[in-house]
Amino acid sequence: MTGEPRHPALRDAAPAVFWLDDPQAPRPAARLEGHTECDLAIVGGGFTGLWCALLAKQRNPALEVVVLEMRRSAAAASGRNGGFCDASLTHGFANGLSRFPVELDTLERLGVENLDAIESTVREHEIDCDFERTGMIDVATAPWQCEELVETAGIMQAHGYHVDVLDRDAVRAEVASPAYHGGMWIHDRTAIVNPAKLAWGLRRACIDAGVRVHENTAVARLHAEPERILLTTAAGSVSARRVALATNADRPLQARTRPFILPVYDYVLVTEPLTPAQRAAVGWTNRQGVGDSGNQFHYYRLTADSRILWGGYDAIYHFRNRVDVELEQRARTFDKLAEHFFATFPQLAGVRFTHRWGGAIDTCSRFCAFWPTSHGGRVASALGYTGLGVGASRFGAQVMLDLLEGSGVAKSFMACTIRGMKETGSIEWSLSPTPPEAPPRHLRASA
Repeated sequence: MTGEPRHPALRDAAPAVFWLDDPQAPRPAARLEGHTECDLAIVGGGFTGLWCALLAKQRNPALEVVVLEMRRSAAAASGRNGGFCDASLTHGFANGLSRFPVELDTLERLGVENLDAIESTVREHEIDCDFERTGMIDVATAPWQCEELVETAGIMQAHGYHVDVLDRDAVRAEVASPAYHGGMWIHDRTAIVNPAKLAWGLRRACIDAGVRVHENTAVARLHAEPERILLTTAAGSVSARRVALATNADRPLQARTRPFILPVYDYVLVTEPLTPAQRAAVGWTNRQGVGDSGNQFHYYRLTADSRILWGGYDAIYHFRNRVDVELEQRARTFDKLAEHFFATFPQLAGVRFTHRWGGAIDTCSRFCAFWPTSHGGRVASALGYTGLGVGASRFGAQVMLDLLEGSGVAKSFMACTIRGMKETGSIEWSLSPTPPEAPPRHLRASA
């Protein structure tokens, strides 16, 4: 839905992505012209594709790696999210416990190791992305949610989490809101970042490592040849030994993968920088990420320059999996988000929003990434992050590379599930013979 929002706080809000509205954004790389060959071609220049390229070069610096991006790196989900970089590989603890109870502790360990590796990469490559390992507070906005948070915290602690249960006064001491009845502070396992700067830093690291990046280069067709895979673009083509597809919510090149992904739109607002008095009115000195406990929920965090990013609640699907730039603006949702913001922070009355935007999330009914392969294992995809891919995308890229290197995984187009874990932490993946369940009514898509 286009049109202009009516809420007065949105009067001057630009219909643009705050993270991408940056004069220091890198100049676009040249689009592909003519034919080229490589060992590994990667379709998609967001987090998954960039991690895949960087990790491939770290494994084997001699590999010829080419990244093809339809728009510009970080232009889609990787540059539009809230910037919550979470350790979870299973879209949160509760989802992991319900689906992988036997393997959960190993998955949790691998997730923390993955987040540690992201932080190490940020330091090693001097990526200026405002990385802060602040943790996350889940807040109860209704009294009945408090009991559930207490129960969840106890289970998390039994699985090694550092969790504090906060009563009404304690949670309001962290973030001052009359809407809070309690909360649960999960330490260490979430970082807040500037996601566009993280993607741009990974892009620079890839180029420095010798990866060839082509932007404004949409792949129109994937065709299998006897020994290689041919990718065709508007002005050229790439012949690759292996292909990694990192296309997120865009239409998958693997036709049989399409029924397993729903592009669901999520919407975000960002305020003007808060004054010192406004910051004092909300507290928030520990700068945690925050999410409320409803099925339709909000997620929010502070930016490096003391703005509040506020998103979530509505999760909008469009007929026939439509993805279109026109869908990135939805006045009704922006008005609703603004109303909810001031109900949460009435002490910030008069604050204005500077940016409003939306973006599509690659939603999977199992809320977990999966890895379909095709063409005899020469093509692999990583899909289904369902909004929690800022951190999990690095792990997803690793799994794609393992599959493409020939780990003995059965070749199938079915959804990927975890069958077991080895003591070393390596993963034995099997491909489920049953399709995913029907999509749930409410979709958690905070990252």
